[in-house]
Amino acid sequence: MVVHFRKGKLLKGYTHDFTPAKDVFHLTSEQAEDRGKIHEVHIDDLKAVFFVKTLEGNKDYVETKRFEEGTGTAQGLKIKLEFFDGEIMSGTSLGYNPNRKGFFVIPVDPQSNNDRIYVVRSALRDIRLGKDAGT
Repeated sequence: MVVHFRKGKLLKGYTHDFTPAKDVFHLTSEQAEDRGKIHEVHIDDLKAVFFVKTLEGNKDYVETKRFEEGTGTAQGLKIKLEFFDGEIMSGTSLGYNPNRKGFFVIPVDPQSNNDRIYVVRSALRDIRLGKDAGT
């Protein structure tokens, strides 16, 4: 997983205790500078948690960001997110609930390095759903 904090910090590693119902989880670092160190991560400090295929990703790949460009079949509620840092993300969500602290999003592009993303709702400036999320 790759953990994005609101203030821009990133952590890469793995966890055995992440759940949306808890306010804290632990990440074991896979980064060269602190490999093996266990970080206590507070959900309220985060922008999002990216569950990735590889920690390295593919820097040359240009990810599809719009629904009409996607080659996969979208299942769930279409959703377009704008974070306070200006990043815009589109995908689908099977479990969006405006009353929860966060929710999972599946990226539009099936070739994305992100399998799914847990988005922390309070890190969002804007949320558009269904037809308002785009085509």
